[in-house]
Amino acid sequence: MLSKIAFQGELGAYSHQACRKARPDCEPLPCETFTEAAHAVRSGEADFVALPVENSIYGRVADIHKLLPESGLFIVDETLIRIQINLLAPPGSRLSDIESALSHTVLLGQCQEFLKQHKIRPSAWADTAGAAKHVAKLQDSSTAALASELAGKIYGLETLVEGVEDLKFSRTRFFVMTREIDYRRRATEDGMITAFMFQVRNLPAALFKALGGFATNHVNMIKLESYMLDGSFNATQFFAEVEGHPDDRPVELAMEELSFFTSEVRILGVYPSAPERQKD
Repeated sequence: MLSKIAFQGELGAYSHQACRKARPDCEPLPCETFTEAAHAVRSGEADFVALPVENSIYGRVADIHKLLPESGLFIVDETLIRIQINLLAPPGSRLSDIESALSHTVLLGQCQEFLKQHKIRPSAWADTAGAAKHVAKLQDSSTAALASELAGKIYGLETLVEGVEDLKFSRTRFFVMTREIDYRRRATEDGMITAFMFQVRNLPAALFKALGGFATNHVNMIKLESYMLDGSFNATQFFAEVEGHPDDRPVELAMEELSFFTSEVRILGVYPSAPERQKD
């Protein structure tokens, strides 16, 4: 029986593309929301979930960082997907026929120059793959979708123009999560990443002191993000990622120092650094 990997969206979504890249041997399981996708893993319906955490142009994905510690799941991999946007239309359509293009508002915003140049009217849709699915049902040569190549193949649409995005370096980073944490060293020491969340104590300069151990122990912190906890202006939770494994002595010492100035520290995952990071 094939393992399953859940994701938010329709088949053909960029999240589906991330699933194929990260777990090519798994059966994709589309879900309506991020919460439902995470629940599918907790319930045993799926073995993994792929969640988008940030885009190189638009920043972090709303609500995901709140979902991470609440999900009860652990990060076991990261994968980066190049967001190539294609103009997809029913077979036999021509570029000159297209009057409107359906897609998610974020993707429409990334194709403004192309749409303006060809006098194509943007039309917002709930998600990219859903737009492709709708266009396939319409079979109207004047209506196209802006979506992935995968969506075009799944729904039988032709690619009229590849790579219509205004900026060619848009990438989305995904976390692959599952029920059990994986502490295995699946890469060299420098190739591992440790992710964790923490809350600082209500003390003067607590955050400065909490992070000092990473500097003094020469641990590179590659991500630090804050967000309010339970809607309170007085309680802040932080999500962080550092290079290294929790058993590396420098990381171990830094985490120990962190604990002196925090009310909670929780490791959310240990995973290999994506190869694309080295290319950057």
